Formats: sequence, C-alpha cells, structure tokens
Amino acid sequence: MKDPRYEKLAKVLVNYSVEVQKNHIVGINGSPLAEPLISEVYRECLKVGAHPFTRLQLPSLAEVYYKNAKAHQLKFVSPISEFEVEKIDRVITIWADENTKTLANVDPKKQATRSAATQKLFIRFMERESAGELLWAGTQFPSNAAAQDAEMSLSDYEEFVLNACLVQKADPIAAWKSVHRKQAKICTRLNKAKKVRFVTKGTDLSMSVKGRKWINCDGKANMPDGEIFTGPVEDSVEGTISFSFPANYMGRDAEGVQLTFKKGRVVKAKATKNEEFLHAMIDSDEGARRVGEMAIGTNYAIQQFTRNTLFDEKIGGTIHMALGASIPESGGVNQSGLHWDMVTDMRDGGKIYADGKIVYKDGKFVVK
Repeated sequence: MKDPRYEKLAKVLVNYSVEVQKNHIVGINGSPLAEPLISEVYRECLKVGAHPFTRLQLPSLAEVYYKNAKAHQLKFVSPISEFEVEKIDRVITIWADENTKTLANVDPKKQATRSAATQKLFIRFMERESAGELLWAGTQFPSNAAAQDAEMSLSDYEEFVLNACLVQKADPIAAWKSVHRKQAKICTRLNKAKKVRFVTKGTDLSMSVKGRKWINCDGKANMPDGEIFTGPVEDSVEGTISFSFPANYMGRDAEGVQLTFKKGRVVKAKATKNEEFLHAMIDSDEGARRVGEMAIGTNYAIQQFTRNTLFDEKIGGTIHMALGASIPESGGVNQSGLHWDMVTDMRDGGKIYADGKIVYKDGKFVVK
C-alpha cells in the first residue's frame, strides 16, 4: 500500500525544490532501498512532461571501488560524467543506506585522491547550479541504518524525517514558502554586516562577509532545509572553532574536531577520533584548508543529533562550517574537491555578533 506522505514529498521535490518543467532532463539518483520515493518522484516527473532517468546505486559498490581501485582508476574522470554535468537540467538525489559505515575502513588517502580528481566536476556542477541552469535537491529516505545512527526505531525515524520535511502540513509547499519569508528578513539584516563573530564554548571565530551574500535555504536544494549561509572572504577567517558533534564525510566520522585559522587558512587541526582522516581530507587540495561556507541552522523541528549531515546542519540553534568549496551564489570563490560540513551547538550560551552587535543568542536570532 502506498504511503500518501511520499506522494506529497515527491510533489514538493519535483514542483517546488527543483521546479521540474516540460522536457527537462531529470536525473533521479538513489539506492534500491528508496524505491517507494524514487517511484513517486519518477511518476511526478512524467506528469509534468519531463524526461526522468534513474541511477540506482548498489550499496556495496563504493566499498568495492575504494578497496580495489588502482591509482589510475582513482584519478580517472569518466567522459560520461563530464557529459552529464553539462547536459542535465535537474537532479534529485535520495539517500538510503543499508550500512552508513561501509567506507569506515577504506584508505583515507584513496578518498582524498578521488576527491581531488573529481574536483572539476564538482566545480562545474556548482557553476551551473549558481547560474540557474541546473537545479539539485537531496533528501533522505528512512532506512534502518540511518535510524540506528539516530538511535531511533525505524517508525520513529520515519516520522522524524517526514515531519522535518513538513509533509505533515496540509500544504507543504505553502509551508516552505512561509519559511522563505521568515528567513528572508534575517538575510536582509545580515547582508548589511561587514564582519561576523561566532562565540560559544571552545569557539571564538571572526570573519569578513563584506560583499558576500547570505543565502536563504528554504527547501530548494536540501529537503528538509532550514538554514542561512554565506561564503566568508577567503583570507579573513581568524580564531578557533570547536565542533560539538561528530563530523561525517564519505562514511567516516571525525570526532572532537577543533580547527584554528590564521589569515583564512587552517593552521592547526585536531580530532579525538580519526584525526588522520581529518588531515588527509584537508590536505587533499589547496582549497581544502579554507572555509567555503558559514551557516546557521534554523529548522526547529530538528532538535536532536542524528549523525546525518542533511539534518544535523539544519538543527535549530546550531551553526556549521564547510571546509573547501564555496557555493558561488554566496560570492565565495574558494575552489576545492572537498565540501565538508561540521556542526557546533549554540543553544547554551552561544552568541553571534554582526559588526559588534549581538544578533543571535542561545540558539535564536534576536533581530527582527
């Protein structure tokens, strides 16, 4: 029996998040575990008159690749992938894992090599996205592995995911439009700032945002969404930031991460777990030690850490930083094959200053 909530979510993804139109070429990426939602997205694309195609990813292949690929294979960039990134109009990615730790024991140097090799694809993807030529949205399909990471039952996790996506609302698209309006006011205030400072336990970090734009994330790329972000001036980041939660990237967690910046570059990086992996990633290319994104989570329907960046970076009352590639629409120009989001809790004493004035305290904005 079909779950009507997935029909509603598919309508949001197709008609709101990426605005599929007639004759658009739409890639739908996902695991076979996500078949109920993939089918609904595929159906909705056909209703619109688009040309959907699916790319189903077998869960075991990534591990097979990294454990067996030789150096020349890790550095190889498929011309098919190059063609696709130039021709596709819309992409909807649906994550659903059988095991979120599949890559936990692969060589981090291999992952870094692959990240560097595919950097040009990632950059071109973001260029086309920034120009409005290509729209992308990613979402999570509830799976047992993700539920276990979140320390929830599958049924509880499903409720958590769908409620965070606002599909429990009578009109989810109208609900996301309301999110847009509320966040637009905050972006207007922050766009006037030249310098911002983030302060909480173990963190005192400042950066210039002069000439940069704060972006209103309202369900157009991530689903669920709920954040505002910018790309700081690349050589301006100064100070230290400690991350409250494990930082997940490519199936591996780095815990207790603390970064110190000088003139925009990480000059000291430590972690209580997987520090070697942390160093391998930030040494993967020249831009990996710089900040590509600084963001504030605003989805207060998400309050618990789930070991899933899609949700954790949106937790209402947190901030997050992405090392590596900037999102061009923010005005950021840092280039890297890395884009690694890491989250810090601001709900207990955290403050954000804009040009010396407090605009955020204890996890909530205090500006109108």
